[in-house]
Amino acid sequence: MLKLYYAPNSCALASHIALEEAGANYEAVAVDFAAEAQKSADYLAINPKGRVPALVTGQGVLTETPALLLYIAQSHPAATLAPLDNPFALAEAQAFNNYLCATVHVAHAHRRRGQRYADDPGAWKAMAAKVPHAMAECFAYIDRDLVKGPWVLGQDYSICDPYLFTLAGWLESDGVDRGKFPNVERHYQAMSERRAVQDIMPAHVGS
Repeated sequence: MLKLYYAPNSCALASHIALEEAGANYEAVAVDFAAEAQKSADYLAINPKGRVPALVTGQGVLTETPALLLYIAQSHPAATLAPLDNPFALAEAQAFNNYLCATVHVAHAHRRRGQRYADDPGAWKAMAAKVPHAMAECFAYIDRDLVKGPWVLGQDYSICDPYLFTLAGWLESDGVDRGKFPNVERHYQAMSERRAVQDIMPAHVGS
């Protein structure tokens, strides 16, 4: 059985949705960030990065959302969560997910994680002030150039979709109106109606 470590309001939501969509045999374990459980010796033995998600498999532990999503798709091919037989299309999916990971998530992190990037509290404030603009720029690009519709890659639902849904869900807290991005908003609403999303969302609502 797979074991997913997650925290509410985190990017681990994407992997959790993918596991549900795949019909995987898994257990979801919440990590209490409010109690700093991610810094505990027990959790650091699982993921020395002290972050989520972490996925325990029979072969070892995987971290980083793009890696988890691809692993879930490849280990559950019957769920058709990625274009596994088309190298170019699969690379497009990976490019999308890596953009969310390396650019969009980092832009979001500047709102509350300024200490990762600078020691000056004044710089943290400046970083946080920039977040609405940075996130709006990212999502304008996604809305205009990346979402093919109705799903990210076009007609076929994929591992890109729960990841976009997860990060789009952060826009309101970042001071950005998701409604300004019609393709992203339509995608978000369609995702909200999926059974897998509805089944697990209560576990991901937290402070």
